[in-house]
Amino acid sequence: MTTAPEATPARPLRSGTTRPPWPLVVLGAVIACGALVPIGYVVWYAVDLGPSATWELLARPRVAELLRNTVGLLLGVVTISTVLGTATAWLVESTDLPGKLGWHALLVAPLAVPAFVNSYAWISTTSSVQSYLGAVTVVSLSYYPLVYLPVVATLRGLDPALVESAQALGLSRWQAFRRVTLPLLRSAVAGGALLVGLHTLAEFGALQMLRFPTFTTAIYDQYRSAFNSAPGTVLAGVLVSSCLVLLALEVVVRGRGPVARVGAGSARDAVPVDLGRSTVPVLAGLTGLVVLALGVPGYALVHWLVVGSSRAFPVDQVAHAAVSTMSLAALAAAVTVVAAVPVCWLVVRHPSPVSLVVERATYSAHALPGIVVALALVAVSIRVVPALYQTMPVLVLAYATLFLPRAIVSVRASLEQAPPVLSDVARSLGLHPLQAMARVTLPLLRPGLGAGAALVFLAVSTELTATLLLAPTGTTTLATEFWSASSSARYAAAAPYALLLVAVSVPATIFLGMQARRGLVRGGEA
Repeated sequence: MTTAPEATPARPLRSGTTRPPWPLVVLGAVIACGALVPIGYVVWYAVDLGPSATWELLARPRVAELLRNTVGLLLGVVTISTVLGTATAWLVESTDLPGKLGWHALLVAPLAVPAFVNSYAWISTTSSVQSYLGAVTVVSLSYYPLVYLPVVATLRGLDPALVESAQALGLSRWQAFRRVTLPLLRSAVAGGALLVGLHTLAEFGALQMLRFPTFTTAIYDQYRSAFNSAPGTVLAGVLVSSCLVLLALEVVVRGRGPVARVGAGSARDAVPVDLGRSTVPVLAGLTGLVVLALGVPGYALVHWLVVGSSRAFPVDQVAHAAVSTMSLAALAAAVTVVAAVPVCWLVVRHPSPVSLVVERATYSAHALPGIVVALALVAVSIRVVPALYQTMPVLVLAYATLFLPRAIVSVRASLEQAPPVLSDVARSLGLHPLQAMARVTLPLLRPGLGAGAALVFLAVSTELTATLLLAPTGTTTLATEFWSASSSARYAAAAPYALLLVAVSVPATIFLGMQARRGLVRGGEA
């Protein structure tokens, strides 16, 4: 009698919260430590200065004024950007708004206009924006797309049956939105608001032009007067503390609810909300927003290009700056996205206090002005590896340190949307963990990787202060050339560089807009 062969036992399916492999932990810790170098520099300087001297510098009335300005600006910009980004995303994705594709393109487009270019446009048109309200308005118009994009992508990926089921159980449309849709948007809104907040804390060029003093502009002024500035470093410490508070608030708002699903949900589009009599006021409001965010910068650039008295500029200098900008941005985007993957894998697949600390650490330097990050890297490179001082690797490292959170937000959202059970099934079929990652998980991460790279590319192409300090001799970018002209009120001479800055940013902005319309900015649907 023939005995049937024994079946080979399959590997048990594991959850995505198992103990992380030690190489992943080490790699995440190394990346986190690299991101903490600027903060370590600030803390070391403060300790070396001594508590009494540090307190004397903190207790000045000027610090209290800067704190009020910074907190007020932060609250205003985050609030307005969050409201604008969420409301416009809902109008585009959940209503019968006419011309949705056109409005989507227009609402994403401000992302291609750097905040300091936007400020240049407003100031060269009217000086009335040099106030608190002017600063909040101009900066919000530049940053609200950081909330709009992830919310649009999330709305595109929601299963309409969820809201319909809630309404069938007796909830009104508003109740269903508040109790079903809004909790599902929480992660996207919190992530976008966090990026807006961190950008606002670190913003320099726009606020310097708007003559609205914050910690960032004060730090720049201190370092400009004295390279090794004790007051500037102490102010940077306050800025770091503000960043930590913002990160803690984002953890609370984001929550811990799971968002991944294996199925594709309902295979149909949701029934759009009928705007009815509100259509005309809504269209008027969107038109006003687009005019403020795009019309004013467009008018100013055309005006100074056409009627300016200093339009002449060397073509070879402009071309060199453009090529240098795009090369640096592409290289930094690749390095930053690669660094984001292990951090996101650690925090999503192996959540723990350690992984949370690693992720939060990578956000810390993003709130520091570029000049503080640059000075920290200068100090470390001179003391540890003098040969690296004022070289391209240090400049790229500064970019990666500053903009790693942009990549992490996108890659993490993609990984959260990729159910770990898919990778577990692949491993149960005999694939090595690295094979399962390459064949199952990474294809699901491609949209997030692309979105993260685009966000970093946009940031690097417009970065100013770190580039001014760290760029090797002879290396210029569009941002540094623009700043050189605009800071001396040569608006016409600055216009070509501003226009090219916008042109360089357009492809990445279009890509982000396309990804959001496909519901992929915060990750692909599994």
